[in-house]
Amino acid sequence: MTNRQPIPTDALLVAIDIAKVRNEVLIEAPNHRRRRRLSILNTRAEHDRLIETLRAYGKPVICAFEATGNYHRPIAWRLIEAGFDVRLVSSMALARTREALHNGWDKNDPRDAQVILHMLRIGATQRYHDPLRAGINDVQELSKTHEAIAKAKTEIQHRILTHYLPLYFPEIERFRGNSRSDWYFAFLDAFPTPASIIALSKEAFIEAAWDVVGRKVSKERLLADIYETARTSIGLPLPIVAPAMFRMVIAEARSLIRQRNEIEDMADAMLRDSADYKALRKVPGIGPVIALTILAEGGDLRRFRHHRQFLKFCGLDLSTQQSGQHRGQTRLSKFGNARLRRTLWIAGQVAIRQRENGFRHKFERYIAQDRDNPDLRRKALAAITAKMARVVHAIIKSGSDYRPFVEGRVPGGRISFCGAVRAPKG
Repeated sequence: MTNRQPIPTDALLVAIDIAKVRNEVLIEAPNHRRRRRLSILNTRAEHDRLIETLRAYGKPVICAFEATGNYHRPIAWRLIEAGFDVRLVSSMALARTREALHNGWDKNDPRDAQVILHMLRIGATQRYHDPLRAGINDVQELSKTHEAIAKAKTEIQHRILTHYLPLYFPEIERFRGNSRSDWYFAFLDAFPTPASIIALSKEAFIEAAWDVVGRKVSKERLLADIYETARTSIGLPLPIVAPAMFRMVIAEARSLIRQRNEIEDMADAMLRDSADYKALRKVPGIGPVIALTILAEGGDLRRFRHHRQFLKFCGLDLSTQQSGQHRGQTRLSKFGNARLRRTLWIAGQVAIRQRENGFRHKFERYIAQDRDNPDLRRKALAAITAKMARVVHAIIKSGSDYRPFVEGRVPGGRISFCGAVRAPKG
């Protein structure tokens, strides 16, 4: 999304290399041969000094920086509040420009400021959209917290499956359902070892575990199967009470599940009155968390005038390596927001597994030639992800609800907005 942004001839150009403690600032004034260099600490007084210095020039100010963790957020907010034009420099573009300009991989803060100033001068920057000013700061924080908790839950679940269960109760793994359910960990908390199960009679165990496993189809048969499995388990002969560390890890897993559920409820309550959120929830495959992530990572999608701009922002645009007579394979560029791209891919995966809808219909037609071809299925999933991005952009920009099955040719021979990507023949 790095585009040529016009730079006024009388503008004061400011390049800032962001760091945790100290920022290197390079100022280029029009009609001045020498550039001014400053070192600004990340303190309130130093930020005020920078703003007063820039205002003293009496010219329009354009600042540019590379996003560095979250360290750029406070100073970017102060610059925007001061009325300055703030631009963002792509990290990849900055690295490649630095190598091209200096013919080497050497990297230091003053040099980065010089490269940022060069990119600002030629207009190779992006518009910076401040989350706090755009009103999506709380949504972003909620989305990032949800992702952190989900990763922690997955990590601890893998620890249970690969370390504790092989020692104490290997056979119980085959009863594990989806990762969103709490009943499995609740059962391990109540019956952590085979000894804790077979200490009871089958009838007593079924009665004790009846409420633990929640709502299940053929619950009595499930519990009877677990009981017979415990009788023939190869787990270590531990007493009824499991080791303290095992119980601690199970308690942590259940705590993370509760936190995840609370965040999802908070997200739904926060965005319940949002028109964009309501429109996204009507799209097949998009639930509360996916809608939250799209709004957090994409911001206001109306700023993308065409859906191709949004596809490029997500890294879902096509790119081809070509030189002379050689033409490489066309594939996704993936030079975009990876988290947003992954979220749209998950939404597409969910949509094609739901009941009849446009996404599933397109996927089925794409793989109709060879359903067992893994390469064709991979291309089909990529096409579904791109379609999901186009639909998401369309419904938010137009303000209309999702309409299924608006595919096929329109009068005039053109392909409709949600037209199918057909599989190549041969």
